[in-house]
Amino acid sequence: MRVTFTVNGRRQEADDVWEGESLLYVLRERMGLPGSKNACEQGECGSCTVRLDGVPVCSCLVAAGQVEGRDVVTVEGLADFAKQRAEGGCASGVCGTGLDEAQQWQARPTGSRPGEQAELAPIQQAFIDAGAVQCGFCTPGLLVAADELLERNDSPSDADIREALSGNLCRCTGYEKILDAVRLAAARGENHTAGQGA
Repeated sequence: MRVTFTVNGRRQEADDVWEGESLLYVLRERMGLPGSKNACEQGECGSCTVRLDGVPVCSCLVAAGQVEGRDVVTVEGLADFAKQRAEGGCASGVCGTGLDEAQQWQARPTGSRPGEQAELAPIQQAFIDAGAVQCGFCTPGLLVAADELLERNDSPSDADIREALSGNLCRCTGYEKILDAVRLAAARGENHTAGQGA
């Protein structure tokens, strides 16, 4: 069957989808978006977390046919969506990250200035600055879940952060650096908002 849905703000089609295929499989294998990781395939680890109609879900548990006509955001689309949110939405009518662009996205030096980095979402930069990334396998799911939390609650308590990330397992960090990263992103967001009002 053919599944048509929005991925990172752009309408996409996946052909020859078997009705039992997971959204995770379609994203990784059919669309070339490897950011969401395939780990437990049982919805226990959170490494495959994406947003489906704005809600964080384990994409390994969502049948591809269930996303027909719906909206999916993967880790590859976080930077563009953060930028659009900061600009007050999508006034241009062309939102999101194109599939070709998302497939080639890397956080690497770009341009002519030494050390200049590809644009990141605030939560992505906070994870780097707080040292919350180690092996990186859990990171995409944590980023998607944390970004959703900060979108709905720009000043979360530690309990809010723990609840939002409770479905994401990490075997490397001990979680404290991850919590620090979310706190840092929230603090930077508050400072940015305070600066705009002045």
